[in-house]
Amino acid sequence: MTGLGVGWRPEIAGVVVGVPGLGFCEVIAESLDLRRPDRPPAGPSRGVTDLRDRGIPVVPHGVRLGLGDARGVDPGRVAHLAACARALDAPLVSEHVAFVRAGGREAGHLLPVPRTREALAVLVEGVRRTQAELEVPLALEPIAALFDWPDDEYAEGDFLTELLDRTGALLLLDVANVHANARNRGQDPSAVLDRMPLDRVVYVHVAGGAVHDGLYHDTHLDPVPSAVLTLLEEVRERGAAPAVMLERDGRYPPAAELRGELAAIAASARLEPVP
Repeated sequence: MTGLGVGWRPEIAGVVVGVPGLGFCEVIAESLDLRRPDRPPAGPSRGVTDLRDRGIPVVPHGVRLGLGDARGVDPGRVAHLAACARALDAPLVSEHVAFVRAGGREAGHLLPVPRTREALAVLVEGVRRTQAELEVPLALEPIAALFDWPDDEYAEGDFLTELLDRTGALLLLDVANVHANARNRGQDPSAVLDRMPLDRVVYVHVAGGAVHDGLYHDTHLDPVPSAVLTLLEEVRERGAAPAVMLERDGRYPPAAELRGELAAIAASARLEPVP
């Protein structure tokens, strides 16, 4: 994938379809109902299939698989992810380096995995089980975390590098997450990037956030701050931004404002300008 992309959401479907030169699109895998009786098997919504039929790559992005869950990935969720990829003729699938449930309870959030050898082994097993069911590559996204576990044995970049080395997975780099984590941990984001396996990046996320109670929250509800665009420029200078997309999950601005945000992202990533 190359170029500028957008996360498809029903509320901004009209804007997404009208983006000139749209390079690719991403859709939340769990939002695709592939079992409804009034649709053919593996039939995503028309707005998504319209993009696919125009030749625009559509990537299913999972948020509830839980690759770091101690009890292992749920086979039904893996099967759904694989079915989404087939239905969309997707070039790849992406998911998060996170766990989402424990003790049989759903957290409702993406939670950070302890960066320990034991947790790494769980992640490797979860990734391999998922890859075994997929017909396309899997890209992994490190999350924005508001806390770190006290028994961490790895820096984030080193942990991620070993995970990718042991599984052959690709990297979905979210520069907004890098910004959030560096700010909340009191780190230099450039130094964080130094330890990231940037040679494995297949595409990049950009999103907005806001500060609450002294912590930066990756909300996906606010405009993209200038600090995130500056970090995107740095990633681009390092040659690690082949394809870049905007994530927005609510508080959608007017179409002109949204296009302006896309134009700013395209400029920072040195992509084709958005008219």
